[in-house]
Amino acid sequence: MASRFHVSLLVISIPILLVAAQKNHDFAALNSLKDAWDNTPPNWIGSDPCGSSWEGVRCTNFRVTAITLASMGLTGMLSAGDIESFSELQTLKNLTISFYLRDLSYNKGLTGPIPASIGNLKKLTNLILVGSGFSGPIPGTIGSLQQLVILSLNSNSFSGPIPPQLGNLSNLYWLDLADNKLSGAIPVSDATTPGLDMLTNAKHLYVNHFGKNQLSGEIPSQLFSSKMTLKHVLFENNSLSGNIPSTLGHVKTLEVLRLDRNSLIGPVPSNLNNLVNVNELFLSNNQLTGPLPNLTGMSVLNYMDMSNNMFDESDFPPWFSVLQSLTTLVMENTGLQGQIPVSFFTLPQLQTLVLRNNQLNGTLDVGSSYSDQLKLIDLQNNFIVDFTPRPGFKIKQLILAGNPFCQETGGTSPYCGLQETNSTYSIPENKCIPATCIAYQLLSPNCRCAYAYVGTLYFRAPSFSDLGNLTIYTSLADSLMKFFNSHLLPVDSVSLSNSTRNTDNYVVLRLEVFPPAGQDAFNRTGIIGIGFVLSNQTFKPPHEFGPFFFNGDPYPYFEGPTGTHKSSSTAIIIGSIVGGSVLVLLALLAGIYAFRQKRRAETADKQNNPFASWDPNKNSGDVPQLRGARSFSFEELKKYTNNFSETNDIGTGGYGKVYRGILPNGQLVAVKRAQTGSMQGGHEFKTEIELLSRVHHKNVVSLVGFCFEQGEQMLVYEYIPNGTLKESLSGTLGLFGKSGIKLDWMRRLRIALGMARGLQYLHELANPPIIHRDIKSTNILLDDHLNAKVADFGLSKLLGDPGKGHVSTQVKGTMGYMDPEYYMTQQLTEKSDVYSYGVVMLELVTARQPIDKGKYIVREVRQKMDRTKVGYNLQEIIDPAILGITLGGLEKFVDLALRCVEEAGVERPTMGEVVKEIESIMQIAGLNPNADSASTSASYEGANKGYDHPYTDESLFVYSGAFLPAKVEPQ
Repeated sequence: MASRFHVSLLVISIPILLVAAQKNHDFAALNSLKDAWDNTPPNWIGSDPCGSSWEGVRCTNFRVTAITLASMGLTGMLSAGDIESFSELQTLKNLTISFYLRDLSYNKGLTGPIPASIGNLKKLTNLILVGSGFSGPIPGTIGSLQQLVILSLNSNSFSGPIPPQLGNLSNLYWLDLADNKLSGAIPVSDATTPGLDMLTNAKHLYVNHFGKNQLSGEIPSQLFSSKMTLKHVLFENNSLSGNIPSTLGHVKTLEVLRLDRNSLIGPVPSNLNNLVNVNELFLSNNQLTGPLPNLTGMSVLNYMDMSNNMFDESDFPPWFSVLQSLTTLVMENTGLQGQIPVSFFTLPQLQTLVLRNNQLNGTLDVGSSYSDQLKLIDLQNNFIVDFTPRPGFKIKQLILAGNPFCQETGGTSPYCGLQETNSTYSIPENKCIPATCIAYQLLSPNCRCAYAYVGTLYFRAPSFSDLGNLTIYTSLADSLMKFFNSHLLPVDSVSLSNSTRNTDNYVVLRLEVFPPAGQDAFNRTGIIGIGFVLSNQTFKPPHEFGPFFFNGDPYPYFEGPTGTHKSSSTAIIIGSIVGGSVLVLLALLAGIYAFRQKRRAETADKQNNPFASWDPNKNSGDVPQLRGARSFSFEELKKYTNNFSETNDIGTGGYGKVYRGILPNGQLVAVKRAQTGSMQGGHEFKTEIELLSRVHHKNVVSLVGFCFEQGEQMLVYEYIPNGTLKESLSGTLGLFGKSGIKLDWMRRLRIALGMARGLQYLHELANPPIIHRDIKSTNILLDDHLNAKVADFGLSKLLGDPGKGHVSTQVKGTMGYMDPEYYMTQQLTEKSDVYSYGVVMLELVTARQPIDKGKYIVREVRQKMDRTKVGYNLQEIIDPAILGITLGGLEKFVDLALRCVEEAGVERPTMGEVVKEIESIMQIAGLNPNADSASTSASYEGANKGYDHPYTDESLFVYSGAFLPAKVEPQ
């Protein structure tokens, strides 16, 4: 009997012991994470996260089933051993919303790779790591998480290929890998290997978001089928090539299609007309050919952009006028000709029409029954000869600059300028009393001061273009409040502000969420709940906003105790020694106060004297005399570049490595860190930074500052986002981690003009004049608006005596671009730069390297050209990307380039003469040389803060760069 009792007791005890062992395993792993991370919630005390109800941790039957920590400011790494211990974990979410956001720039707290052991969490349903600091490859073991429903890894720094094993996720609903550094082809399955085409069998797959990566190859036709319930296909801003697969036309549920800014070719498949539910269609900035597609079937289409392709020339399609839901039509540089029918302007929801750089002609007539929502008509650089507004005409902005109409009126018409539009959302006037709050608190719409939870909403494909429409923002705010209330979240009100359309064609909104009445701050549970529902796509915004994602700022204002690194579980014993301890504490506090006051004084001295770190005892001479630049300490640049991490490493040049950095004011910079072999003496380094600090021109890269301490020589430049001219001409992956923008002929002319104006400034307006000595396509950078900027002054020379006209110097430069006269005589003049510039002009025409397979571009053009034939018979060597369209001014452009590369410098024009001739060529091509550079079509409804508006008319010499005084004179 006793034996039987012992056996029964053993049988009962085994599962209890197993549960206890598994529970202890969970708790040990979570405690290990607590020790590894900073800023964990303060109630993470003790050894039992379930029994003590640790914030952000959900337990079921004493097992950890969810970890949800939004905007906690966590820092640290994920350990492989700790993660694989949570065998019951279902939700791993928002661990890394620990960043400060400004224009897609993060302070990412949790870093490093995702451990492969995450594949052991077999019950995981949600893996949401949006806006974090993770890097390295995406583990293929994620493909073994068969219960996974949401996989959101966007806005990280993941690199390498997309794991083909993700095709095994048959229950997937949401797949978002956008805004990373993923490369290679989109994987498809074969007999032995899975691929993403297997997701066509996923019953509920809703989105494929792969945009803003470095994916290449063709879009596999196997990715799409009629069985899918796919709503969003977002592949924008990659390096995808080949044809648009016709299988896309089978996905009848599709609502948003973004394939813009790739290298897609061929005609648009006719069966895309079957996509009757598509609201937003973006095909711009590819190399699509053939006739414009007839998309009459897309009857609910709101926003269409097919700009900057190579379609056949055609009249304005009549089917445009039957799209009754259309709000925005952007068809820049698409070969449109003829007249715009009056009926088009009667579309009831039309807000914006952008048809720049086409061949539209005749008389413009918008009629008298045009849409009352119409705010912008941009017909720049067409062939419109007349426009007479009818009585009552009140469209906010009509732009006809660059048309014969403006030439005939002498440019006096109000429609011939490039006025800035103010079409953006403004916060309603503050009528609260008082109207201000204490530091860091914000004023709510209900006139309460509180510590708001702040973040940014990114809408990836909105259906509207009028950013000043109050109604749509009111509907969004109301929708958010109803949603928060329905989920019993502690929210009093929300505020939306700072609406812009960024260069990715996203509408970006600042969101402020305010705590309930009676509280001036949220507790951690409130922040975790708000962050959770915004990042797991539970919230559905009004239809016109389209797909979105949210990034929340760290929230440091919690009610109650602040976060801790390691929470002590031992109580503090207070006894009779309190009196003595207080005296010791007071002395300690006094010492800390004195130390901090000294540090503040030192900091203030350094700010007042930014060259305090300059050491004249290192043969560096006196303190540099700078204009518009500042010194940085080594520790500052170390912080701004994330400790010069590989993630921030954007390339290597002759000077050394280049790192991307973010200054405290949010400005992006490029930090060039000299390698040992390229270090200069103190005097030489001082001379160079003094030279660079005096160069301030819109077509020359600005020096922001320098570092000269701890044996380091670093130069800090403004960050130029669109890479080098060479990358854009060749389509190769370059210094800035992406292939270049597709350049049509109009853009190439503007780039040639920008380069010329930059060199003219160096040669003729800088004092003393500067000879660059290394002009080449890799030293021409393209900014957000595709303005050309001359960069890299590592070999430049001052022309100290202008009367002498040359400098005797050791020959340096780049083969293929180097002036042969300079090479032979070692006499450097401004005409040496003119020669190099001429070679770059020929690159703009041919997209060929100066020396390619033993053939020299200058000699090739001279041998091939025949001035008696159209286009000088250069079709064989003209870049195929611009063949087949009218190349206005091509012959004169080639003539000028060949004059620039004459053997004798005296036969070459000056850069001032070059500028005038390029301006004349642009007018032949129908362009206004004094207008700002054409941007990508993403920037019509408002440019990013810090950049000039794309419609702003500006003088030829506009200074650029940060840290400049109000007025800068060239010295």
